[in-house]
Amino acid sequence: MHSVDGLPQPQRGWAIVTIAIGLVMAVMDGAIANVALPTIARDLHASPAFSIWIVNGYQLAITISLLPLASLGEIIGYRRVYIAGLVLFTIASLFCVLAHTLVLLTAARILQGFGAAGIMAVNMALVRHIYPRAMLGRGIGINAMVVAVSAAVGPTIASGILAVGSWPYLFAINIPLGLAAFVIGSKYLPYTKPAGHDFDWKSAALSAVTFGLGLAAIDSVGHGEDVVIALAELGAAIIAGFLLVRAQKHVTSPLLPLDLLRIPIFSLSIATSIASFCGQMLAFVALPFYLESRFGYSAVEIGLLITPWPIAIVFAAPLAGRLVERYPAGLLGGIGLVLFALGLGALAWLPLHPSLFDVAWRMAVAGAGFGLFQTPNNRTMIAAAPRQRSGGASGMLGTARLLGQTIGASLVSLLLARFPQEGTRLALFAGVGFAVAGAVLSMLRLSDAGAKGAEQVRVQEDQRLKGE
Repeated sequence: MHSVDGLPQPQRGWAIVTIAIGLVMAVMDGAIANVALPTIARDLHASPAFSIWIVNGYQLAITISLLPLASLGEIIGYRRVYIAGLVLFTIASLFCVLAHTLVLLTAARILQGFGAAGIMAVNMALVRHIYPRAMLGRGIGINAMVVAVSAAVGPTIASGILAVGSWPYLFAINIPLGLAAFVIGSKYLPYTKPAGHDFDWKSAALSAVTFGLGLAAIDSVGHGEDVVIALAELGAAIIAGFLLVRAQKHVTSPLLPLDLLRIPIFSLSIATSIASFCGQMLAFVALPFYLESRFGYSAVEIGLLITPWPIAIVFAAPLAGRLVERYPAGLLGGIGLVLFALGLGALAWLPLHPSLFDVAWRMAVAGAGFGLFQTPNNRTMIAAAPRQRSGGASGMLGTARLLGQTIGASLVSLLLARFPQEGTRLALFAGVGFAVAGAVLSMLRLSDAGAKGAEQVRVQEDQRLKGE
């Protein structure tokens, strides 16, 4: 049965549970491995430099396969790609548990990355088919909340697991979660109408080279690696990107969604997303070092002090999902990112001897602002795309998030290398700058052209729904 305008209850509830479990595994696994790197390297008798591939291999696999898997979801159905991603991720987690050398663990992590990409590439497209259009904002709010909270609490959960067990337990917890999601998803995830075109293998390869080498070049600069290597990676990425764009210009449903990027409100939302996630990652990476080196907090205290951030998102994201059904997404996103900027700025200007409350309320303001922004922005991106192009929009949403996070993390590394004493504080100020830039981009969607574009999208969506 094909989904037209959402699933009935209780199927909708079970379907969103499946989406949430998959996102928790995929997003949190990207965060928890960072915490365990020193322990893993020591246990497997590996050098710290080589152990970085436990993280890099996972991220690289996601980066190169997001858009191709989103396109594949349009062709064979989002449900199939999502469930295949769950299965691969769960099996790869078992391989991680059993790995006894760093090479085997890295290979398992790369497989995990491809599984995570299958989950992340089509999750927003599935949300669009799970919820009725009138409730889409609420569904995206829950989705945004799960992503943001998983990213924020990942390091804290990893620290807790390592305090009572060994590092394989970090991956073992995925196995029962993955099995549960597979059983529920196989029964309740919606079927979608497949597209009538073939998979573009050439464009998939060019996309992998473009985004893989492009993000690798950004990461190389941030970590102070050889400039010649970074330039070579960037040059190869630019050439592949040029060939990709040229190949996609006249395709009806392009793998690189040029058709969607021509929609002004969609491209503005993508730019807003990149800026905001860059600001978020600047804060996430810098804050633990900032709180430890500047104020002397312990690892346990830092984990507790960061907790108000995800708690605020838990409240703000679903609220934003309801508000976006009444108020313009550009306005809500702009207000949210201004709050986010104020929270980061307040953290950068902490007094010399802050109380726990001084830190906690600033964290809460930053988290609430980000939660208020993310849901309206994601809803705009998904709703701006034709229904049959939901996969392309979902894949582009994930790609924008990865690009922003990579730039943010690389900037923190660069600032810490150049300014050892003040680098963490400068990273927070840089986060303020990106948040303000995102707020401006979000507000641009309130212009006459943006408003007309949004209204045209709504009319076209209504016509498509009636046609289906």
